[in-house]
Amino acid sequence: MNFNQRLEQWLVDAQQAFHQSTGRIEQRPHVTLCYAQSWDGSITTGPGETLALSSPEGLRMTHQLRSLHDGILVGIGTVLADNPRLNVREWTGNDPQPIVLDSQLRLPPSSKLCQNGSNGKRPCWVLTTQQAEAKREGCDLIVTPGDGEGHVDLTQAMQALYQRGIRTLMVEGGAAVITAFLRTRLADAVVLTVAPVLVGGYNAIGRLADPAKVNFPHITPLQSEQLGDEMIVWGRLKYRAEAA
Repeated sequence: MNFNQRLEQWLVDAQQAFHQSTGRIEQRPHVTLCYAQSWDGSITTGPGETLALSSPEGLRMTHQLRSLHDGILVGIGTVLADNPRLNVREWTGNDPQPIVLDSQLRLPPSSKLCQNGSNGKRPCWVLTTQQAEAKREGCDLIVTPGDGEGHVDLTQAMQALYQRGIRTLMVEGGAAVITAFLRTRLADAVVLTVAPVLVGGYNAIGRLADPAKVNFPHITPLQSEQLGDEMIVWGRLKYRAEAA
């Protein structure tokens, strides 16, 4: 098998194993983090800015992964910075359900995701809080309670997606969203593209835990392969028990 075939087989196996255990118990989708960073861990030059890091080969792999998930999720910051479509263009496969994490409903009506819904295509789902306004044309709102800090409660949001048929979810960012999924231990796997550049910019992952507890997520088994000039690193995420 070539690289793309091996990666696909690994992901499908991980998703199936999850659904036979954790997924059924917790009633939530399997979550794969998928993003690109520089060699020094930067995903952008700064908050709210855009930085293209993936090569054509890496972009093709990303679109392959999109086709293997029921849904694809990004935060509102990514939408405001990149105005993405979140569909499959560089690979043959089905489009995932686009989902935006947007607690205060800042999604612009002029965004490509809203326009898709207005033009008869699959409407974007927006995970928002009860404090947000009641509608956004071209989108379907999924209202959940906040987490006490003004953000969407991710645990309840994942259960809401599960109830709507989302069994596999790909999370592409940005940094605050990636960090939130790791902090809440809702990320189950990661596929990381590392570009051979040094940026000195904004890192993909923020503070996760008290260093004294040494309970950071581990990637196991860690796998890697070079794809063109980039290094692809992937594996399942394992979380240690909280220290007393």
